[in-house]
Amino acid sequence: MSKRNTPQRRHAILALLEEQGEVSVDALAKAFATSEVTIRKDLTALEKNGLLLRRYGGAVPMPQELIGEGSQPVSSYKLAIARAAVGCIREHARIIIDSGSTTAAMIPELGRKPGLVVMTNSLSVANALRELEHEPVLLMTGGTWDPHSESFQGQVAEQVLRSYDFDQLFIGADGLDLQRGTTTFNELLGLSRVMAEVAREVIVLAESDKVGRRIPNLELPWSSIHTLITDERLAAEAREQIAARGVKLICARID
Repeated sequence: MSKRNTPQRRHAILALLEEQGEVSVDALAKAFATSEVTIRKDLTALEKNGLLLRRYGGAVPMPQELIGEGSQPVSSYKLAIARAAVGCIREHARIIIDSGSTTAAMIPELGRKPGLVVMTNSLSVANALRELEHEPVLLMTGGTWDPHSESFQGQVAEQVLRSYDFDQLFIGADGLDLQRGTTTFNELLGLSRVMAEVAREVIVLAESDKVGRRIPNLELPWSSIHTLITDERLAAEAREQIAARGVKLICARID
C-alpha cells in the first residue's frame, strides 16, 4: 500500500487493531513500508477521532466504557459531505476552513491534495492539519478566543483575513433557512461574513436535517453562497428552492 494513501492506511490500521486487539508502531511501519513518524501521526489522528487509545509504542481499542463519551463519532452523512467537499478542491488552492464538525471531517482527505494553503480560525482544525503527511501551508487568523464556537473571532481575525485572498471558503451551518440562508446560534457573525468576502467561492457544508431549523441569527444570505454540499436525504422541494436561488447543489451519497 502506498504510504501516500493516508485514509486507506488508517482504515487498514483499524482493521488490524480489531483483528489483533493491539498494534505496535514498529510492526505497523514495517507492514505499510512507511516511517514510524508517519504511523505515530496516524495513531494520533485516529485517537483524536475516538477510534482507538494510544499506548506506549502502539495502540489498543477504545474501551467500551469510553465509547460515546467525549467526542462523538462522525456520522456517515458528514463523511460523505466532507469527501464531496474535498473533491471540489484543486491542487495548490488557497482555502479557508471554518470551525465546525463537518468542516473538520474534511481534514483526513486533504493529505492527497498537494500544495494547499489553508487558513483557519480553529485550533482543532490546525492541529489536525499538522498531522497530515502532505502538510499544507497553515495560516491562522488569531484574534479573541470564543469558547462557545471554540474558534478565534473578532477584529484582529477579520483584519488578518482581509490581508489575503482565497479560492474557496468551506463553512458549516447550524441551520438552513430556505428563505434567508444559513443560520447560527452564535451571535458573533462578523468573521464568517468576512471569510465569505475574501473567498471567490463560498461552499456551505451541512447535513440535510438542518434544513428548516428555526434559528434567529442569519449568518450568510443565499446571495453570498455559491455551493451547498448536503446529503442525499434532502427533500425534492428543498432542492428545487435552493437551485432556484442560483446555488449549486451537491447531494453527497454514502459509499
